[in-house]
Amino acid sequence: MPSKKITFTGHSGEQLAARFDTPNGPILATAVFAHCFTCSKDIFAAKRISKRLASAGIAVLRFDFTGLGLSGGEFSNTGFSSNVEDIRLAALHMGKTGHPVSLLVGHSLGGAAVLKAAGDLPDVKAVVSLAAPSDPAHVTANFACKLDEIKQNGAAKVSLAGREFEIRQAFIDDISSAKLLPAIRTMQKALLVLHAPLDKTVSIDNAAEIFMAAKHPKSFVTLDNADHLITRAEDAEYAADVIATWAARYLDLPKPAAPIGAPEGIVRVDEVSPDGFRQDIAAGPKHHIIADEPLSFGGTDTGFTPYQLVSAGLGACTSMTIRMYAQRKKWPLEHVSVDITHDKIHAADCEHCETENGKVDQFKRIITLQGDLDTDQRRRLMEIADKCPVHRTLEGEIDIVTFEAT
Repeated sequence: MPSKKITFTGHSGEQLAARFDTPNGPILATAVFAHCFTCSKDIFAAKRISKRLASAGIAVLRFDFTGLGLSGGEFSNTGFSSNVEDIRLAALHMGKTGHPVSLLVGHSLGGAAVLKAAGDLPDVKAVVSLAAPSDPAHVTANFACKLDEIKQNGAAKVSLAGREFEIRQAFIDDISSAKLLPAIRTMQKALLVLHAPLDKTVSIDNAAEIFMAAKHPKSFVTLDNADHLITRAEDAEYAADVIATWAARYLDLPKPAAPIGAPEGIVRVDEVSPDGFRQDIAAGPKHHIIADEPLSFGGTDTGFTPYQLVSAGLGACTSMTIRMYAQRKKWPLEHVSVDITHDKIHAADCEHCETENGKVDQFKRIITLQGDLDTDQRRRLMEIADKCPVHRTLEGEIDIVTFEAT
């Protein structure tokens, strides 16, 4: 999916760096993603969720808060209120460019910030909080040992995720005065709460408080064994799919969670993220499947492998061909199933191959025919299996012509 760098003006007048991830097809809705405390727009969870939403037709603006990542300004001069204002300004900027924001997604403190900002953004229809605290002041637990020093000196250097930040007393005062639950009670937006029971940074009790404060429509989905930053690929994949499916309902999208289709007659394959091998496959404008690799190959094991897809084509074509023949003959075939395995074998072990050296691909096909069929009917159906078009394609000459898109 296309992704372009943009900037917009933040609360302090500084330029904030952002990425605008857009679908291959038309933009059906627009979202803003707010990252976690001292993180950036480019953490894995933010990129994965944004790309998945884009594949479902929802363009996503993910940006660095003031003083973080590539954005201008001083982090030491920011607070929870400034984060909320940056989100509001991000949404206003997108509205001015013709892309009104209807979905807010926030992770950790960013999740608390989108919950606070939502009520002031009339175009927003739905909000997603990921591992968010119910009280923004929860973030001070990350540097509790420095609170006395901050109070005494007005500021202190704290180490967070291997980086040093200056935290000022103004930040402590701002975040301590923020009241999130009243804002949740009155925001009047659909809410999805995602949280992991074993989150050691923000306990799941926070999710319960957020969920109980919200009015319907609201949903809660557990992230099982995910960590707070959702660093494992399989957890980010799951969260992304849940958000895409849930958001489609409240944003009135025409095809929930499915990527924008390709033109009729085209099979389009789009990689989901450069961090893995998962692929979104659209066959024309209506149909969608997922391809991936096993965990042992560096994938996330969320879809068919490429060879499994080839095997599926052979098996499906075989079954369909047998069924069409049996229907035409009016034979009592009750059910047909085809098991396919793929392997590489030495060419010398292949009885029908012209190649004598190296290895060749072998697809083993086991066909099960159920029904009151006589011996001649079964024999004929097995012969017909070899006449399926995909079978003939795989055994015939194939010409693959490749061009680079312009």
